[in-house]
Amino acid sequence: MARTRIPKASAPLTTAQQLGSLIKSARDIMRKDKGLNGDLDRLPMLTWIMFLKFLDDLELQRLEEAKLAGKKFRPAIELPYRWRDWAAKPDGITGDELLAFINAEECTRPDGTRGPGLFAYLRELSSLNGDDRRDVIATVFRGVDNRMKSGYLLRDVINKVHGIRFTSSEELHTLGALYESMLREMRDAAGDSGEFYTPRPVVRFMVEVVNPRLGETVLDPACGTGGFLVEAFNHLSKQVKTVADRRLLQTQSLFGYEPKPLPYLLAQMNLLLHNHDGPQIDPGNALRFKLTEIGEKDRVDVILTNPPFGGEEEKGIQGNFPEDRQTSETALLFLQLIMRRLRRTPGKFGPARAAVVVPNGTLFGDGVCARIKEELLKEFNLHTLLRLPKGVFAPYTDIETNLLFFDRSSPTKDIWYYEHPLPEGRKQYTKTKPLQFEEFAPCFAWWKKREENDRAWRVSAVDVMANNCNLDIKNPRGKVDFEHLPPEQLAEDILKKEQRIVEIMGEIKKLLGEAAQ
Repeated sequence: MARTRIPKASAPLTTAQQLGSLIKSARDIMRKDKGLNGDLDRLPMLTWIMFLKFLDDLELQRLEEAKLAGKKFRPAIELPYRWRDWAAKPDGITGDELLAFINAEECTRPDGTRGPGLFAYLRELSSLNGDDRRDVIATVFRGVDNRMKSGYLLRDVINKVHGIRFTSSEELHTLGALYESMLREMRDAAGDSGEFYTPRPVVRFMVEVVNPRLGETVLDPACGTGGFLVEAFNHLSKQVKTVADRRLLQTQSLFGYEPKPLPYLLAQMNLLLHNHDGPQIDPGNALRFKLTEIGEKDRVDVILTNPPFGGEEEKGIQGNFPEDRQTSETALLFLQLIMRRLRRTPGKFGPARAAVVVPNGTLFGDGVCARIKEELLKEFNLHTLLRLPKGVFAPYTDIETNLLFFDRSSPTKDIWYYEHPLPEGRKQYTKTKPLQFEEFAPCFAWWKKREENDRAWRVSAVDVMANNCNLDIKNPRGKVDFEHLPPEQLAEDILKKEQRIVEIMGEIKKLLGEAAQ
């Protein structure tokens, strides 16, 4: 008799698989909509929808906590604009009615009354009783739009997002990782405009060696999508031992600036998804303050940042800097701001310190750039300069970058240089073969026990200042990379080669003349 085959029970999906499938389904639905063009449109769209669901889950949780504590609870978003009022039912408003509710200045709302549309309402929120959640929500929604043309497809996306439980710590952790992978995809889609993403291995390395401590204040004045703040939050979370520690981390530890609406939204969501309850990100330009008016109350213990480079700031912003330090080059203005924002007196865990990504041009720049570097060497201890190889920021820039590490301990005496090598047989990093965090292991080992070797060398600050503060000092044991020498040195090398060619031609001509006689 034939044996009946019992079908194998399929293994239950993991949280990561369930969420990955849900997010993929939502993005697949968005691909059908004619109003969205690529990941640069889809991710912001998905983000604001997730943002509203996240807020509602958080508000419901806080409402329960307030009830248990016998306290009154004032929601950030009122009826009928809460997620549960208009989005929670799978067969709720859809089509043109849904689009009108979201987009219109005034509409018939889901409860049948007339009033402002969803975005119009959210953009006019303002804080009450010191609760700045409303200000954050208003700022987020002033910077985004609903670009979907089909209210039916939008309803399908909303139904998918409703399946996410933002109060589940496991789902939140998994979604944080998923969201980071989406940010990477968005950076790749952005091409040249992908300035707001710093590779995670670089961020993690900088945070680990700077080692912020719970009780210190951490700032990223150009925070983009919040990568440094998220990594610093994770680093500090490991130091939390009490409820008071948790409150300190959530309310008094991390600060950022991001003036562009899209990265601002993405940063808020990135931090929320990593369990930071109330991200303190200023939606203005960090350079908008007059440098001389930044006082001790504005200073912090740790600065971790990758300020934009290659950009140009307007004259009004340049006017905030001393006359002999004014420049349109954004990276140099940020370097001055960072120096000014570091606390002058040592804190409980030592002197204030910074880790900053800078392009090669900052190292060999003269004029204003040289004056800024002179102040850096005289007023701060620039103890380490890590040289990164080509392609670390691929695919959107091939510019070689460096990591500056400095603190307020003393003027600079010596600068340690460390050249991060490419993996064996590689000419540069690429989008498909990027830098891995594990590759920093030799540098971590060297960091704690420094000595000169094939990758590391030490230079006197006196010698640097004697050479017009040129920090572009090559590895004395390495190969010469002509492609990235300073322009003056390239010109000088070419001239020497030309002169040598003329000499050789003269010698050849002379030999030919002698042979003919």
